[in-house]
Amino acid sequence: MKKEKDDTKLIFRMSEKKSYSFKQLYKLYGKKTSKAEFNVYLKSLVDAGLIEKHGSDYRRAQKIRKKKNTAECRVTRLKKTFGFVRSLEDDTEYFIAGKNFAGALPGDIVLAEIYEDKTGRSEGKVVKITERNFLRFTGNIVNEFGELKIVPDILSNYAMTIESTGGFEIREGDKALAEIVFRGKSHAEHRCRILMSFGSSLKASVCAMSVLELNGVTPIFPPEVIAEARSLNDVRSVSRLLPERLDLRGLPIFTIDGADTKDIDDAVSIERTDSGYRLGVHIADVSYYVKPHSQLDEEAFKRGTSIYYANRVIPMLPKELSNGICSLNPNEDRPAFSVLIDLDNDGIIKDYLFVKTVIRSRVKGVYSEINDLFDGYNSRELCEKYSDVMDDLPIMKELAQKLKGNRIHRGAPQLSTVESELLINEEDICVGARPHKSGTAQEMIEDFMLCANECAARFGRENDLPFVYRVHEDPPPDRLEGLKMGLDELKIPHNFDKGVSPRALSQILESARGTDAFSVINNLVLRSMAKAKYSAQPLGHFGLVLGDYAHFTSPIRRYSDLAVHRIMSDFIENRSADESKKKYGKFSAAAADRATQTEITAMQIERSCEDCYKAEYMRSCIGEEFDGVIVSCMPHGMYVMLDNSCEGLVRLDSLGHADFYYDEKYSIKRVGGDEHYTVGNKVRVTIISADVSAGTVDMELA
Repeated sequence: MKKEKDDTKLIFRMSEKKSYSFKQLYKLYGKKTSKAEFNVYLKSLVDAGLIEKHGSDYRRAQKIRKKKNTAECRVTRLKKTFGFVRSLEDDTEYFIAGKNFAGALPGDIVLAEIYEDKTGRSEGKVVKITERNFLRFTGNIVNEFGELKIVPDILSNYAMTIESTGGFEIREGDKALAEIVFRGKSHAEHRCRILMSFGSSLKASVCAMSVLELNGVTPIFPPEVIAEARSLNDVRSVSRLLPERLDLRGLPIFTIDGADTKDIDDAVSIERTDSGYRLGVHIADVSYYVKPHSQLDEEAFKRGTSIYYANRVIPMLPKELSNGICSLNPNEDRPAFSVLIDLDNDGIIKDYLFVKTVIRSRVKGVYSEINDLFDGYNSRELCEKYSDVMDDLPIMKELAQKLKGNRIHRGAPQLSTVESELLINEEDICVGARPHKSGTAQEMIEDFMLCANECAARFGRENDLPFVYRVHEDPPPDRLEGLKMGLDELKIPHNFDKGVSPRALSQILESARGTDAFSVINNLVLRSMAKAKYSAQPLGHFGLVLGDYAHFTSPIRRYSDLAVHRIMSDFIENRSADESKKKYGKFSAAAADRATQTEITAMQIERSCEDCYKAEYMRSCIGEEFDGVIVSCMPHGMYVMLDNSCEGLVRLDSLGHADFYYDEKYSIKRVGGDEHYTVGNKVRVTIISADVSAGTVDMELA
């Protein structure tokens, strides 16, 4: 059909809101041609994006041209009447009124028209959804005018219509998993169906289950994986390994872990030598049992890491291995991958040997008990339990102090972070929280593991092996610029013209330790750091000030360590570096990428679950007063960490006056007055509310 100028004009007079049937359009514009030709013509207009087809009808399409006033964005936040999108090009965030979202949901990629409002502030309007990424979600069941709906956790106060309950009995207040089954042109038109109901959203354990489910994580292993693990859980097979391994069962080897630890993957030993020390770090030989391409290996690769939250663990390997044949349980023979490290009297590594061994742990040590012994509480019970290794403990403590001193001497920044210890009762309810305290024994084992990990990375690099390194790169330029600005604001001397060194950051931290400014500076330095990750390249570790670093010591819990064991074991059995590269080149890169991805997911899950448990505890404390410290300030208020390690928000509008504002730095200030609240200030607050499902706590100044 000849595209007549008048025809095109007429097409563009079609309403964007009204649909037309083929018959209607042909009657209006197709008189000069056959129906077949007119159908081809309409298809060309659809392909050109000039009209849209809806079912069997047609409608004029809004003409989209990517001009300077449009930006490709990702929807980041969505509340009931407004939301935000973030530019994929320059990371700028734009406000969008709810009526201008065109039904877009968090995670969607959209084309947004950017313009200035009456105040000169940039805001946007979604003109096209180019990629839909929101499907499955968790949320709370609510009763809205007699109809049960679901409020997605990621959408604030927006209730979505439930088209189908999926056969589940749902009640107001339940936590559920749902998926979108219909997306309309506005949020009010979206509909979903229920995939699973977990129970009351007031219970942290229920909310944690929903977090796991949403992220595709389950404690249940496939039957074939369980069957394979059970077939390997044979302690009699260990004796058959003795002729081909170094027998270290005569050494006073033992483990030190938390009292409730069941997956024990590291043990230690110590000998004083003429030139210093011989430190033995003995790791469960998981790679002996988990072979490449087996069902166990594929499941472990998919999971990537064990996940720990509250009083639970979602293991990377089935308990038949993680708590059974691979766990270095006391008084049981176990295959191990050992590294024997020779250090001089100053704690400097001089030599090391990686070797396959058979060990027998003398005792299951407990951190708190070892700390008691170090502190001089030598009860008869403890002396009897640790009799086989009692003489070794002072030597270990001596070496650990030197290793720590070396780390500080290298200039490794001693950053301050708070980890929580949750108290869970028999009903699986959080009844308390407190900061986790790390004693001498914990720090000692950490330094011994760092030593073994350094040797493993050195082994990989020196032998030119394909490998999985744990890397921590220099602070990115944009974060370093933020650090400079912060230090300038605080009038802290610095000179990063030639880049920043760990020692420079360490000196800045130590100069402020013990002062009111330390919290601000500590947070500035933390935010300036790159994220540690896994890499097939030996890029070094900025935070530890080490050129060589890998993860070798936890193959039960981390796939990265299992991959390192597999590559090293194969090489030790006389495989050349060239053969290793052919066999493990792609594997090492894939393992590094997967380990990084699953670590990020695990950290997000653990943090979300922990927040739910803390909110559950704080919900029982509504109306009570607590002491805390301001840890960050935002336009909407200030976050306060309580002495018990729980955190909550003091909203700006709760401060009693409308003229408080965020100074875009570290403080909430009052216009024209001296009253202010700054990061690091101690405050006393009252608990106002706690949302277990969202993991949030609201506070007011007492």
